[in-house]
Amino acid sequence: MSTHVNTPTELAQSHLPQVTDPRNPGMPLDMDWVRAVQVNTSAVERRAAGLPARRSVKKDHQAAWLLRAVSCIDLTTLSGDDTARRVERLCAKARQPIAPALLDALGMSQITVGAVCVYHEMIAPAKAALQGTGIPIAAVSTGFPAGLSPFELRLREIEMSVAAGAAEIDIVISRRHVLSGDWQALYDEMRAFRAACGDAHVKAILATGELGSLRNVVRASLICMMAGADFIKTSTGKESVNATLPVTLVMIRAIRDYFDRTGFRVGYKPAGGISKAKDALVYLAMMKEELGDRWLQPDLFRFGASSLLGDIERQLDHHVSGSYSASHRHAIS
Repeated sequence: MSTHVNTPTELAQSHLPQVTDPRNPGMPLDMDWVRAVQVNTSAVERRAAGLPARRSVKKDHQAAWLLRAVSCIDLTTLSGDDTARRVERLCAKARQPIAPALLDALGMSQITVGAVCVYHEMIAPAKAALQGTGIPIAAVSTGFPAGLSPFELRLREIEMSVAAGAAEIDIVISRRHVLSGDWQALYDEMRAFRAACGDAHVKAILATGELGSLRNVVRASLICMMAGADFIKTSTGKESVNATLPVTLVMIRAIRDYFDRTGFRVGYKPAGGISKAKDALVYLAMMKEELGDRWLQPDLFRFGASSLLGDIERQLDHHVSGSYSASHRHAIS
């Protein structure tokens, strides 16, 4: 595996999401393609299990990969006790995710996260705190996390979040459509969500830990892409099982198949449980090996995370100083 992504200095030129490809417009539902999907679960698990042992990114290259990971984070707060002040602190961290002294030591002038992800009620304080930064606001929507509110309310929730200033909408699919094999209903739902988003990009959260099988994960991924999803995302972060390497492998291979057939690139977002820098490196390595360097840009890859950023900053501090600092020195908000 090639370990080079970019040097820290080169990364300074590409820290913000830059959309250079046309959006995925979707396509008619192709049930022949969906029904033909099969997954060799044991082979997928072997491939996923072997990747961490083969990762060999060290020293300056590791620092560059970690900086790339920072630029791909959707810095997230989705708690019932969120306040405007907490969101403002999170946005401050989004604007300056790595301490200036560390950036200077790494030859970096500026870096930001990919987006800030919040509930609808927190869009206004996030918008005010991020004004002029170019950092997009992502809002979770459609009855997050269960997705069981009335359909018309879910559509209205999307429209209200877009009107409030969200540039990205993370929707949750109806898991029952997957579990019952009602693929037409899932396609129609996703098409309606995409239409309600307008110019805002839509990330389809599959809640993969609740879909029953890897085959269902692949089929749901394909359906959502056919219906126009800009991203497919593993989890809400609220399920008992969130992002895993086997799930990631089958989802990004579905993305590759979709690109091969249609020519449109769809992004990928693992979310939930990714809290360590070493885990971020494994996910980046898998993206590079399976999809190539183009999918290592923040317009096509995001981590749904909060505590991950603190651990990455701590690892970068170790790279520069040779010693580990206390975790509380790298608070998120």
